[in-house]
Amino acid sequence: MKDFCKMTLTEAVAGLRAGAFTSVELVRALIEAMEASQATIHAYVTIDGEGALKAAEEADRRRAAGEDLPLLGVPIAIKDNMNVIGQPCTASSHILEGYTAPYDATVIAKLRAAGAIFLGRTNMDEFALGSTTQTSYFGPTENPVARGCIPGGSSGGSAAAVGGDLALAALGSDTGGSIRQPASHCGIVGVKPTYGRVSRYGIVACASSLDQVGPMTKTVEDAALVMNVISGRDPMDATSLDEPVPDYTQAWAGADAEKPLAGMVLGIPAEYYGEGLDPEVRARVEEAKARAVALGATLKDVSLPHTAYGIPTYYICMTAEISANLARFDGVRYGLRVPCDDVIEQYKRTRAEGFGAEVKRRVLLGTFVLSSGYYDAYYNRAQKVRTLIRRDFEAAFAQCDLLLAPVTPEPAWPLGVYQNDPIRNYLSDVLTVGVNLAGCCAIALPAGTTAEGKPVGVQLIGPNFGEMTLFKAAKALELPRA
Repeated sequence: MKDFCKMTLTEAVAGLRAGAFTSVELVRALIEAMEASQATIHAYVTIDGEGALKAAEEADRRRAAGEDLPLLGVPIAIKDNMNVIGQPCTASSHILEGYTAPYDATVIAKLRAAGAIFLGRTNMDEFALGSTTQTSYFGPTENPVARGCIPGGSSGGSAAAVGGDLALAALGSDTGGSIRQPASHCGIVGVKPTYGRVSRYGIVACASSLDQVGPMTKTVEDAALVMNVISGRDPMDATSLDEPVPDYTQAWAGADAEKPLAGMVLGIPAEYYGEGLDPEVRARVEEAKARAVALGATLKDVSLPHTAYGIPTYYICMTAEISANLARFDGVRYGLRVPCDDVIEQYKRTRAEGFGAEVKRRVLLGTFVLSSGYYDAYYNRAQKVRTLIRRDFEAAFAQCDLLLAPVTPEPAWPLGVYQNDPIRNYLSDVLTVGVNLAGCCAIALPAGTTAEGKPVGVQLIGPNFGEMTLFKAAKALELPRA
C-alpha cells in the first residue's frame, strides 16, 4: 500500500492524473491518520471526514469523465479563520463556537474551482493572536517533529498537519510571521505573499493592514502550485491588487543546473544576526548562506536600521486594528450570546466569557493606543515608524534581489514555557514582523535541525511582487526531503 500521507502535493497531483490511485484512497488514508493523531498532536479543530470522502468520490467521477483541473481530488487543510460554506469557522475562539460559514472565502472558492477537497479546520491561536497555538479555546497543538514542544503560531495547526503528514498542504494566514514561524518550527515551507497578492475576503480579520493568506507545504514546488491557484485580484477585497499572476512553478525554469543562483545578490541584514540568536539557528543559517554562494549567489551586507522598533510598532498597529475588528463580536450578530435583560450588560458578559486572556489583553492595549489623548503619542507615531521600516526594505532591495535571514531567534520551546510571559512571546516575532509592516513577500524553508532534532528554518524576503525571484531562490536552496 502506498504511503499516501508522506506524499507531496505535486506527487499526489501526478499520481491522480496517472491513475496510480484514486482520490478516495488518498483522502481515506489522510483521515485515518488525522483521527489517530487528534489525542496527541491535535492539529485539527474539526475533521470533515464524511464531506471530504463525498467530495473525493465526486472528483474521481469527474476525472473518469475526462475532466482535469490543477488540484482535482487533492485534499488540503484549512486554518480555522477562513470561511468554508457549511463548515464551522471559529478562529479557535469560544465566542464563535457554533458559527457555521454561510459562504466561501475567495481563496476557498478558488481552490474549490481548481478541484481541491477540504479535509477540516486546523487549530490556531485564538483570532490568530499568538505565536504558539496555545491560546486556542480548544487546547494546544503539539509539534509533530519536536514532540513536547510548541508548533509555533498562529498557524500552528496547519504547520503541524503538514509537518506531521496529516495533510499534503494547508492554508495559513500571516499577520506578523504566523505562517513562517510555525513553518520553521515544524520543518516545512511557508509563504507570506506580498500584501494584496491574495484576497482576504472571507477571512476572519485580525489586523487588516497586515494579514495575508499563504500556503504551507512540504516543498517549494507545492507552495508555488497553491500560489498559482489562490493569487490574483478580487473585486470583493478592496485591498487586493490588480497585478498579473505569473506561473510560479516556472520560476526556476531554465536555471543553470550547477549555478541556479548565478547573478543573484542576496542581502544579509546585519540586524537579523545580532545578540540573542541561538547558536544552532545561527549555524544552520550560515550553512544556507554557504549553499547560496556555492550555487552562484553573491552575498552583500545590508542594513535595516529601524529593526529595533519593529516589535513595538507592530504591537501598536496590530492591537489597534484588533480592537476595531473584534468590536463586531458582541453577542448579537453571530456566535456566543450570554442572555441578559440589559443589552450593554449582554455585550460585556458575552465578550468576557467568549474571549480568552490573550485576546482581551490585545483588545485593551489596542483600545488604549486609539483613545483620546494617546492616539498621537502611540498609534500615529507607530504609523510614522512603519513608514521608516518600509523605506528600510526599499533601500535594501535597491542593493540586492532578496534578503536571507533566520526566521526565529530560537528553535521550538517546550509547551507551557513562556505561556504566562506575553512579552517573551511577542519578542519571538522580532525577525518576521518587519515583512508584514512593509508589505513585502517572504518564504520560510527548512534549513536543517538542531542536535536535538528540532527543525530550523531560513527565510528569504523579497520586494513587493517579487515572488518569482523568491521561488527561484527557494527552490535552489531547498534541502532534499528526508
